[in-house]
This record gives sequence, C-alpha cells and structure tokens, in this order.
Amino acid sequence: MKITVLTLFPEMYEGFLNASIIKRIIDKGLAEIKVVNIRDYSLDKHHHVDDTPYGGGAGMLMKVDVVHRALLDNISNDCTYALLTSPKAKPLKQEDLVRLSKLDEFVIICGHYEGIDYRIEKYVDEKVSIGDYILTGGELPSMVVIDGILRLLEEGISSDSLVEESFNDGLLEYPQYTRPVEYNGDRVPDVLQNGNHKEIRRYNLKMALKETMLNRPDLLEKREFTREEKELIGEIVNEL
Repeated sequence: MKITVLTLFPEMYEGFLNASIIKRIIDKGLAEIKVVNIRDYSLDKHHHVDDTPYGGGAGMLMKVDVVHRALLDNISNDCTYALLTSPKAKPLKQEDLVRLSKLDEFVIICGHYEGIDYRIEKYVDEKVSIGDYILTGGELPSMVVIDGILRLLEEGISSDSLVEESFNDGLLEYPQYTRPVEYNGDRVPDVLQNGNHKEIRRYNLKMALKETMLNRPDLLEKREFTREEKELIGEIVNEL
C-alpha cells in the first residue's frame, strides 16, 4: 500500500512514522508512506498557501490552486483515491477503515487554518472525520486514519490481535487483565483463572455486552441478539 500525506507541517509525522507498529509495518515493506509539504506548490516568492475568505469571516483559508497542484503531482494514476480530512464528514467507523485498507494507493489532504477553499472538494473522492469536534488541523486525523488502516494489513500485526476488538462485532471489547492477580485489593475475576474456556467465553461476552450497554448503548439499537446474548443481558440488568 502506498499512502501520500499532503500537509503544511510534515515535521509532525517524524515520530509517528518511526515508532512502534507503524515503523515495523513500513520496515517490512507492507506500506510506503510519503509526506509532502503543500507549501512547496505555492508559486509566489513568499510561498503563500492561504488567503482571506471572500465575503468576510475570521481566519484564513488554504488556496485551492496550491492544494490542487500538490494533489495532481502526487496522484500516480486514475485509481489513486483522494481523501480530505474534514469536520463536515461523517465520523469514521471501523468498517470505513476496513474498506480503505483494501486500497492500493491513496492520498490524504490535511486541512489547516479555517479550512480549504470549498472548490477542492471537487477533486477528492471522500471526506473523513474522526469525531464531532474541531482540531487545529487535519494532521492528527490523518494519523488516526493511517494507524487504523495499517494495522489491518495482512502480516501487519498478529491476526489473533484483530479477532476480538471493540467494534469488530458491534460490541465494545470486554475488560482484560494480566499479572499480578491482585492489586490494591482488586482481583482478577476467578472465572478467568479456572481454565474452563466455555465459561471464559461466556463471561467475556457478558462483559462485552455490559461495557457496551454502559458506554455505547447506541451500538445495540439495531443489533439482532442471539438467545445467549438475551440471557446475559437479563443477568446484567438484574445485577445493575
């Protein structure tokens, strides 16, 4: 997979691309990530990339011609997918990351200041947002997208690590524990130590349902519950 990031602040990616799992994925040759400075595509001697908005308003807008030149220069073919970070998009979901992870190549445009001239949207395939809040720029959202996609690549990380995660089956992940067995009076649940895999599986499903009910009940609104899940929800309600 080839990913190109168009940004005004390429230095923000130095640590991100050179640490932990992301670095290992790149070193394995599973992904090629190029960070491009949009300012390099400004044609005036002061390398301006922004200007005041027509009609008035606070702040500055990134210029459509500069961003478009950067985009055109970094699209290798007609199949290159173009993403634009934007708070106006629907919040990113796990299924979006799965879909994007199947692409061979894409470009991410990072907005900044008050945004980009609206006309840039004509040249992108999709807008992405990581939540209903405003950040100073699109760099952090682009890192979230890249991180979420790369870990899904085959041989990126252990496939076992992807099996039972939050959102994979519409539920939040169940609580997990490691040594020591007891810490400040809190013990690892006995059921997780008894070696009975059937009981452990049922307990983990129950805890995943409970976590979702308490923290993201909206995820359960359209879920078709199995008989076992209905029984476990009854237990949870009685305990609460």
